[in-house]
Amino acid sequence: MLRHKTVLITGANAGMGLASTIALAKQGAYVMMACRDQERGSMALERAKQESGSQKLELVQCDLGDLASIRRCADVVRKHHHKLDILLNNAGVVSLKRTETKDGFESMMGVNHLGHFLLTQLLLPSLLLAEQGRIITVSSGAHKIGRFKAGDPFLTKGYSVWQGYANSKLANVLFTKQLAERLQGTRVTANCLHPGAVSTDIGVDRKSGFGRSVHRLLRPFFLTPAEGADTAIYLASSDEVTNVSGEYFYRRKPASTSKLAKDAELANVFWDWSLKQTGWSEDE
Repeated sequence: MLRHKTVLITGANAGMGLASTIALAKQGAYVMMACRDQERGSMALERAKQESGSQKLELVQCDLGDLASIRRCADVVRKHHHKLDILLNNAGVVSLKRTETKDGFESMMGVNHLGHFLLTQLLLPSLLLAEQGRIITVSSGAHKIGRFKAGDPFLTKGYSVWQGYANSKLANVLFTKQLAERLQGTRVTANCLHPGAVSTDIGVDRKSGFGRSVHRLLRPFFLTPAEGADTAIYLASSDEVTNVSGEYFYRRKPASTSKLAKDAELANVFWDWSLKQTGWSEDE
C-alpha cells in the first residue's frame, strides 16, 4: 500500500496517466495530477475521485511544452508538499507534422524529454527527502530506432514523425540511465519502461479529430490504458524494485535496449545538451 506516499503524475488527465492515477489512489497514495489543460484536468480529477473512491487527489497545472509553466508547477509542489515519493513522467505527444513548443523545441523532443528533464531536476530535492524516492519515465520500444543528431537535434530538415518520436523515446532511456548513475548513493531510484502498444488518444489532433478513425479501427489489437499502465504502477508501488535503478522495464521485467541507449558517453553528452536547452544549472 502507498498510504502516506505523495505522487506526481504528468499527463494524468487521460490514457495511462489517468489509469495510473486511479490505481495509485486506490492504494492510498496522495496523487497530484499534472495536466496541461485546466478544464480537461478538472474533469479527469472528478473521474479519478469517483473511480478510486479517494479524495486524496489534487490538480496541478503543468504545460511540458513551456519551461516557465514547468517551473511554476514545481514551485506549487514544493510549496505545498514537504516531500515527493514518486514522480511518474508519463505525458507524451506525437506530432504528425513538425511543430514547436513555446521555447522553440521540436514538440516531441521538447515535451517527451526536455519538459520532463527540467521537471525532474526541479523536483529532485523533494524526492531526496523521501524515505525512498522513485522516478519513473514512460519510454517506448520505439527508442530502438532513435538517433541523436547533434547537428540537427530538432529535425529541422527531413522531419519524420516516427523518427522524431523514436528520438524522444531514446532520450527518455539515456536520461534515465544517466540520472540513475548520478543518484548512486542516494535513496532515489530512476527507471523507465516500455508500456506496450496502448490504445490512447496520443497522436490524435484535438481540434480536427484527425487520426481518431485509425484508433477506432486498431483498438481491438491494442492494450487498454489500464493494461499499458501496469508496469508503471508496478515500478511505483512494488517492494521488489526498491533497490533497482537505471533499468528499462517491459511487462514488469528488465528488458534489453538498443546499443545507443547503452552508450554511456552519449548519455553524458546528451545530459549536458539537455542542461543547456532547458537553462538548468546543476548548482540551482
